[in-house]
Amino acid sequence: MLLKENIPVKYVLGKIKTEVIVVSIYAIVVAVVYNTFHFTRISIPISVPAIMGTILSLLLAFRSNQAYDRWWEARTLWGAIVNDSRTLARQVLAFVEDPYQASEVEYFRERFIKRQVAWAYSLGQSLRKLSPLAGTEQLLTKEELDFARRYTNKPVALLELHADDLRIALKKGWINEYQQVHMEQTLTKLCDAMGGCERIKNTVFPVTYSLYIHFALVLFIALLPFGLIEFFGLAEIPLVIAIVVSLSLIEKMAIHLQDPFENKPTDTPVTSIARTIERDLRQMLKESHLADDSKRMERTEKNSKSEYFIL
Repeated sequence: MLLKENIPVKYVLGKIKTEVIVVSIYAIVVAVVYNTFHFTRISIPISVPAIMGTILSLLLAFRSNQAYDRWWEARTLWGAIVNDSRTLARQVLAFVEDPYQASEVEYFRERFIKRQVAWAYSLGQSLRKLSPLAGTEQLLTKEELDFARRYTNKPVALLELHADDLRIALKKGWINEYQQVHMEQTLTKLCDAMGGCERIKNTVFPVTYSLYIHFALVLFIALLPFGLIEFFGLAEIPLVIAIVVSLSLIEKMAIHLQDPFENKPTDTPVTSIARTIERDLRQMLKESHLADDSKRMERTEKNSKSEYFIL
């Protein structure tokens, strides 16, 4: 995700370095053949690449919009996760109470809310195909960790522990049935958001669609120097390179945005969002020792390269 305002030029050009080198050599060869060996018949009407360029720009625009829609949906789902996590913590703090078992209730609240923080980290790591429980050891008890390890989907296990705790709280009289229903509805919203993220993760963008657009782009690039050489001469070289750079960057941007949970610089910033959730929920618990927990998550972020730049 974009965490720096100024994106290095080296980073941008590095994405299309190979394409720029190949096209530069190709454009130079066409210019040398035309101007040095006077093979003037290799030129073609400029209207041919112009028409292809118009069609290609429309296809790239549509593809970019579709890719951005996937990225934006992922970001919207994680925005809902932030809101529902805060709501769940507020409900736990407001609903769960028993003046005769104050210490036990306090421990229940703390364990429940820290488990929700662990769920946010676990979901983000799971979507990126990293270790789902990495960095959550200090947020979960040993019993909770052992329970979660028995599940393939660790976030589902943590939600199940949430539901079990709600049943225990109802049985002990710490909450009433009306309050349990409201908290279960919040858990359902969290589960829906998790399902939406998994749907995006597991739904592959149509490969044939990407392939056809790329083929059209290659054909356009192949014809472009022959359409410009007659009118621009040697100036055709930088002009071709500039056009190719623009179109290639648009194509790369769409390819990167279409998969928002692939542990790339264009990912949805799930670790940063989870850290925001942790900060807010710990403050709701009246805790202030966030520095140690930030260091705890640095180990996890060493495996993640997803929160530096966006292209």
